[in-house]
Order: sequence, then structure tokens, then C-alpha cells
Amino acid sequence: MAVTANTTTPAARPPAAASRTGAAAVTAALILLVAALAVVDITQGTASAVGPSQVWKALTGRADTADASVVVASRLPRMTAGLLVGAVLGTAGAVLQAVSRNVLASPDTLAVNAGSYLALGLAAATGLSLPVLASSGVAFAGGLAAAAVVLGLSGPGAGTVRLVLAGSALTFGLTAVTEGLLLLFPQETEGLYQWNQGGIAQNGFDGVLQMAPVALVGLAGLIVLARRVDALALGDDAARGVGVAVRATRVTAVVLAALLSTAAVTLAGPIGFVGLCAPALVRPLARRFRAFTRSRARLPFAGLTGAALVLGSDVLLRAVVPPDTAVAVPTGVVTSLVGAVFLVVMAARARDTAGAAPAERLHIRSRTVLVVTAAVLVTVLVGLTIAAVLVGDSKLLLGDVANWAQGRSGRTVSFVLDTRVPRVLAALLAGAALALAGTLIQAVTRNPLADPGILGVTNGAAVGAVLLVTTVPLAGSLSIAAGAFAGAAAAALIVFGLAARGGFRQNRLVLVGFGVATGSAAVVSLLIILTDPFNATKALTWLAGSTYGRTLPDVTPLAVVLAAGLAVAVVRRTELDIVSLDEDTPKLLGLRLGRGRLGFLVLSVLLSATAVAAAGTIGFVGLVAPHAARALVGRRHVRVVPVAVLLGAILVCAADLVGRTVIAPAQLGAGLMTAVIGTPYFLYLLVRGRR
Repeated sequence: MAVTANTTTPAARPPAAASRTGAAAVTAALILLVAALAVVDITQGTASAVGPSQVWKALTGRADTADASVVVASRLPRMTAGLLVGAVLGTAGAVLQAVSRNVLASPDTLAVNAGSYLALGLAAATGLSLPVLASSGVAFAGGLAAAAVVLGLSGPGAGTVRLVLAGSALTFGLTAVTEGLLLLFPQETEGLYQWNQGGIAQNGFDGVLQMAPVALVGLAGLIVLARRVDALALGDDAARGVGVAVRATRVTAVVLAALLSTAAVTLAGPIGFVGLCAPALVRPLARRFRAFTRSRARLPFAGLTGAALVLGSDVLLRAVVPPDTAVAVPTGVVTSLVGAVFLVVMAARARDTAGAAPAERLHIRSRTVLVVTAAVLVTVLVGLTIAAVLVGDSKLLLGDVANWAQGRSGRTVSFVLDTRVPRVLAALLAGAALALAGTLIQAVTRNPLADPGILGVTNGAAVGAVLLVTTVPLAGSLSIAAGAFAGAAAAALIVFGLAARGGFRQNRLVLVGFGVATGSAAVVSLLIILTDPFNATKALTWLAGSTYGRTLPDVTPLAVVLAAGLAVAVVRRTELDIVSLDEDTPKLLGLRLGRGRLGFLVLSVLLSATAVAAAGTIGFVGLVAPHAARALVGRRHVRVVPVAVLLGAILVCAADLVGRTVIAPAQLGAGLMTAVIGTPYFLYLLVRGRR
């Protein structure tokens, strides 16, 4: 009975000839679709006078000079770039998924694009003016290094959660460093942010002609390597049994995939999620037509699918958005939104498996350890707070602070402290709030690698806040806090609502959160691109986690929410301990698990939203602080909550102090500094979990 249920009989399989015929028919239909999209794409543009008839005349050499210039110099290169970029990204994603045996491997999830972005940012910041091919080499080195790190951490055949966590963490850290370069060197890196959103618009065929040979080399190399890639799908041992050099094949395939991704990145910037969606659309066909199970047929078909996705996104954008606005919106924003929705749907429908987060050991600490740890942290926090108030562009003394508190200080000292004290308070309270939010989320989901940033809540809050910053420049702190809460609530509703169906299992929770975070980031990019440069700079500064310009009214809502959150966490500390154990224990003790879980999640969303409104997006605090607290004082929340809150406040206050003093008078946001600190720690947790 078991054999019958799990095996497909030869009679049930389509004949080989029928399979080849069906595959050929599907391929022909896809080619026709791509051709139709290419034709439509050529007819779209800002020059409304250049319609289909003028395009036809330009292609046949019968149009006037102005119409022919529009078609030949702009529309044809754009269409050709879309074809090339989509084809290479679809192929790169297919081969990365094959050699890693992971359906979520792509240039996006392997941080290839983030590595290329950082490499080009470093080159631009140093003042280097590189030709196209040299820029391609720099991007290739950065992308390949990032992919090697992610694949090394996840390993072939590793769970999708580990791959996504490693890739998203490294992407976050590398992007934070690059955005720091953009803020420090605005003139040298001008245009790099918009380039990072991905757009296929071209000015002539120069870029396409220079990148086409690079793409052809990569595609040809993968076709030659196709048989060995097929052998890897059988497993490393089976591949070695048929004489395939597993390590060399895998390294060569990753290098060629990185080369293809680099060609796309150099030509059009990062076009998000094409390398993920195109192979996913091919997989159902491979189950129906055996011809697509072989890489020599699957890789070109994935490339055609990628071309259809890119051209389709460009056609859709220009059909829905007015032409003048569509010019400013990069195609990569559209593909990122489509890909984020695709990933959320795929994660919600996927069957969950065992989680990949590292299991934490049960540490039993004495009361003495708790007292000593708390005393040390309080001492550090007090000293750090004093240093943050005294040190800055103007150095002060404790006597100046005492006079200011009594209203007896001079005008200069009063001005300095009136601006500095609120930002120190914003850093302290934001760090504490994010740490508490992370503690609650990790307890409710029983996932030590969960935090508001990784699960998309922080990015959702950023959407709401940036929407107000860019559309209502005079919006006050309460309005921004309300917008941030609305965005965080929407993101949390999607993430936790879909994850709750499976009991907050790690796979579904992390994958849905990753999709929502990516989609929210695309919306934020769209808002920044469409707004005026002044608002864009303000939004970028805010997104970097800056406390610059904060006032006491800005931090008052955060202080109120934090006080309420601490009170709830302390009063319900025993319930937190029970909920964090398993699904059955709370029910046996008569607790309403769903109601209690919902209350803690709502509180964590409120904490995250108010922290984002007060200090911008600050990542990894909600992960690092609770994790370190459990390592120091054990897992009982009566101990974890105060220690995590102290650690979060220390981390963000220190990051803010370093960011505004080390390279003064220039400043780096606290969010950038916490990303630099948090990314290595997060990757360390993944390495430890793998061991």
C-alpha cells in the first residue's frame, strides 16, 4: 500500500515524446509572450506623440529624426536591457537553487546584490571614476564574497530559514554600511541610492553591448556545466559516485551565477526577486514535463521566464502609472513588490518543517549573578548616559548640566543641552523599548532568532512614518507615531496572522516576515524616490536610525508606552515563562493561550512602532538584547526583562554616542552602528546553531 501511494507507475507518466512536445509548446508560448511584451514595451514612454505607428516607422527607417531618436536611443535599449537582465537573473536563480538544493536561493537572499552595492559604494566614496567593465568587476567581487558567506553559513541542503536569516542579516548589515557611505559622501555617491532600486532605463546601447558578452560567457558556462549540476540534485554522495567533483562544480556554478548577477546589477542595478520567482514558476512545469527536469532545458526556460517578469513589470508600471511618474519609478521596485507578495503566499502555503534556529541551553543562575549583572549594567548605563550628555560637538562639564537643570545656565549651554538631552533620552528609551519588544516576541513565538526587524514589524512602521515624513513635512511627533503604529500593525497583522495558522512555526514565521519586510522596504524606496530631494534626505537620515533633532515631546509617547510595557511584562512574567515553553503546558494550566499571545504581540508592536517614530529604524537590538540577557541571567522573564531592557538602552545609547562623535562634525545614525554590531553577532548565532 505504501509503495502504491508514494510511487508513480510508468503508465501514469507521460510518454517521453509527449513530454518533449508539451515542453516545446510551452516554450514556444513563453517566447511569444516575451515577444509581445517587448513590442508593447517599445510603444510605451513619456513621448506620447511616438506611438505604435511612429515606432514601426522608426524601425523601418521611415520616421523623422526626432521620433527615430526616441525609439533607438531610449526605448529599444530599455527593452533590450529588460530582456538581458531578466534572462540572466532567472538563470542565476535557477542554478543557485539547484546547487544549494534550496528553493529560496537567489541573488537577493544570498546577499549578492547587497555585496555589489557595498563594493560600488566603497569605490564611489573613494572618488574612483570607473568605466562600465571595471565597475562590473568591482560589483562581481562584492557579490561573490557575500554569496560565499551566506552559503558557507547555511550550507547545501540547509533549511530555508537558515538561508533567509543569513542572507537577510548580511544584507541588512552591508546595506547599513553602504547607506552610511551615502550620508558621509553625498556628492561622490550621488545617484547610487536610486541606482540600488533597479531600473532598466538606458541611454543608448553602450551598456547593453558591454554587458552582453559577460552574460553570454556566464550562460555558456552554465550550459556546459548543466550535467554536473543535475548530478548534484541527487546528493553529494551520489554525485561523487558518478565521478562529479562536487566542491569544484558547486564553486564554479556559484561563480558563474554571481557573474550573471553582476552583469544585471551593472546594467540596471539590483532588480529584486526575479531570480527567486522565475525558477519557482518553472518547478510546477518540471513536474509535468520531464524535459524541464534537466538543467539544459530548465535554465534557458527560467531565463525566458525572468525576461517575461522584468518586461511584464515594466509594461505594468507604465500602463498603471502616468508616464511622467513612471520614469522616476525603477522597475526593481515593482519586481520587489511582486516578489514579496509571491514569497508571502509561498511561505503561507508551504508545509512547515523543523525550525532552524539554534536551541538555547537552559542556564540556571544564582541570585548573586543577577544582582552583580544588574549592578554592572546600571553602572555602565549611568556612566554612558553622563558621557552622552557631556560629549559632542561641544564638550560640557557636570557643573554646566547642574546649572542647566536649575535654569541658571548661559544661552550657549542651554542651547546645547536643550538639543542633546532629548536625543540621549530618545536613544535610551528606543533601545529599551526594542529590547522589550524583542523579548516578548521571542517568548510568544518561542523563536530565539525573532525580532521586530527580521519579522517585518520595524519596516512596516517605517512605511507609515516615511509616508508622513514625505507627504506631510510638518507632521508632528504624535502624527508620525500614529503613522508608524498603523504601519507596524498592518505588517504584524499579516505576519502573525499567517504564522498563527501553524502555531508560529519558525519556517512560516520567518519567511512571511522576510517577505513583508522586503515589500515594506520597496514601498519605502518608492516613497523616497517620488518625493522632493529635501524630504528624501530627511527620510534617509531618519531611516538610518538618527536621533538628530529630537525634542522632549517626541520622546514622551515612547516613555509612556515603555512604562506601560514594563508594567505588563513584570505583572505577567509568570505567564511569559509558561507561554515560552510549548503549546500544551499553558492549556494544561488553564491559560487562554491565544488571548495572552495576542496581547503580548500587540504590546510588542506598540513598543516597536513608538521606538521607530522616536528614533527611526534601528535593527538587531530586539534580537541581541534578549538573547544576551538569557545567556547572562537564565530564562526566567522576571530576570530577563530588566536585564534585556538595560542592555538595549546601553547598546543604542552607545551607538548614538559613537555615531555622532567619532567622525564629528559628520554623524552616523544609531541604526547604522547597531547594524554593524548586530550583524556579526547574528551570524555568530547561526554558526553556533549549525554546530
